[in-house]
Formats: sequence, C-alpha cells, structure tokens
Amino acid sequence: MFSVKGLVEKGSLTSIPSKFVMASVPKQDILSEVEVIPTIDFSQLTSGTPDQRSKVIHDIGSACREWGFFMVINHSVPKKVMDDMLKATESFFDLAEDEKGEYRNKQLFDPIRYGTGFNVSMEKAFWRDYLKVHVHPHFNAPHKPHEFREISQEYCKRAREVASELFRAISISLGLEGNYINKAMEIGEGSQLLVVNLYPPCPKPEIAIGLPPHSDHGLLTLLIQNEVSGLQVVHKGKWVTISPLPNSILVNTGDHMEILTNGRYKSVVHQAVVNNKATRLSIGTAHGPTLDKTVRPAPELVDGESFPPAYRGITYREYMEVQQSNELKGKSCLDRIRI
Repeated sequence: MFSVKGLVEKGSLTSIPSKFVMASVPKQDILSEVEVIPTIDFSQLTSGTPDQRSKVIHDIGSACREWGFFMVINHSVPKKVMDDMLKATESFFDLAEDEKGEYRNKQLFDPIRYGTGFNVSMEKAFWRDYLKVHVHPHFNAPHKPHEFREISQEYCKRAREVASELFRAISISLGLEGNYINKAMEIGEGSQLLVVNLYPPCPKPEIAIGLPPHSDHGLLTLLIQNEVSGLQVVHKGKWVTISPLPNSILVNTGDHMEILTNGRYKSVVHQAVVNNKATRLSIGTAHGPTLDKTVRPAPELVDGESFPPAYRGITYREYMEVQQSNELKGKSCLDRIRI
C-alpha cells in the first residue's frame, strides 16, 4: 500500500496513476467575487450586549438558511492551540509508512483510521491521505507523534465548546429554546469525529480531485486549515472558493442539521480541489448526536399541512454506514431518506 504523500515524495512525478484520474472532474463555475461569505463574530455571541447577541443569532440563522456555511472569527480557540494542532497532524503524516500503517484498512467505527482516497472498494481514488479519529464521547489518538494526544485532546475539547454555543444560537434562530439541539441530540455524549485531510501537490490537478462534491453527515462541521486554498462550496448553483481569514474557523451545516430542521437549514455541498504547487492540510471536526440516536425532523418544526415531515427517522450510526459504503456524490445519501 502507498500514500499519495509517499507517491509525490518519490520525485519526478509528471503523471498520476490511473486510479486517481477522474472521468469527470466537476467544472469550477466560480461565482462572482462580489458575494460576501457570512462572517460571525463569536465574541459578540458569548459576551456581547443583548442587541449584539440578538443580531449575531439572526446572522447565524441567515447563514444557515442561505449558505449552509459561515466563517467564525474572535472565537474561543487560542491561536497557539490551532497552530499546534496543524503541526501535530503534519507530523503524523511525516511518520514512516509502517508507523502509520497500523491504522490502515480499519473499519468505519474503529477508533483510528488512516488511508488514501476514500473507499478501497471503489475503482477511483481521491488525491488525498486522511486520518480519522473518533474523539468523543471516548477519546482516542494515535501513539505517534508523542505530542498528538495532548494537543488533539485540547483542540477537540475547544471545538466542542464552540459547536455547543453555535447549537444554542441555531436553536434560538429557529424559534426553539436555547438548549434544544444540545439536549435533543444528546450533544454532551454525542459523536465528534476528527477528520484530517492532506492534499499533496498534484502534477495533473485538472484530472484529479481531493474530495468530490458532497455534504457532511453530521450536524455541524468545524474546519481549520493551513494557508493553502482548495475548499469550494456551492452557493446559488455555482462554486465559491473559500479564502479564510487568519485564525478563523469555517463552519458548515451537515445532513443531520437538514433532517432535524425539516429542511429549513440545508446541508451545503462542498468539494476539495488540488493544485500542483503546495500541500493543503485541513482539520475538520464533525459534530453529531450519539451514534444510536434516531434523528428525525423536530416536532416543533413540523406542521401537517404547511411543513409535513420531509425525512424519515434514521440512527446516526446507520446513516454514517450508508454514506461511507456508497459513492460520495452530492446529497445522494440524504436523498435516500427523503419522504
């Protein structure tokens, strides 16, 4: 087995193996730059005046409804914690292949998985190496590098705190009680999955993809990355390239947020494109309910005539199994449970 990183580091790579050549790389029909990406000042949400907090909650609701995506600034995660997390994950990918190899070819709910592409049963692979770690409610971490455990535990704890506050704001924006999502989705004991993606330089970026258009499975995904761009989201039917502000956290709504809100807040389709110059590193934490929680539209957001339930109930575990065992394509997984 090889990694994309190992393939690139062999040197003098002028083409890519056929398994990485995509039959049709999505056209990058980029929306005009006049579009302003929603930016949320987290400090005004947590310590602002009542009026400031009310405005931020309104803005979060608008971002969830119109974009499914927003950028959070002035949040509670220290810059040093973010920087250390990026360095620690980079150090993991720098390990020898046999050291990382103990986590390769694991099953979906195994504590730690490392690999290349997406699904080894598929004919095509994506131009990325990944590390996926279940970090909550039971914390896990690879043995090496030695600093990874302490750093990732601190970062993931901080990310959960930010997510919990965002869940409160989203609940209120929907006209629900502030603790609604945290309580109904059992967030305190809920699932948090750390997903680290490494996208090495690709000699043929026009025929490869880091990750194809897809939506995330959870409620919210929080993302940080190095200074190399590559994330694109769909807005108004076109791709918008995201250039994060320094020290910001990117947040997108997932399929389970769309299910819970009965379609009021829709999950956002996004993709990762690659380049031929620099390595992109992204660190996401997917926040969801407990694995055995059956998620269906909130009764308060269902009206038999005007807003009938749009999705059937499904456990988070079952949904993740369906998503990970099928082709990663747009909202194809969510389409399976539409009523």
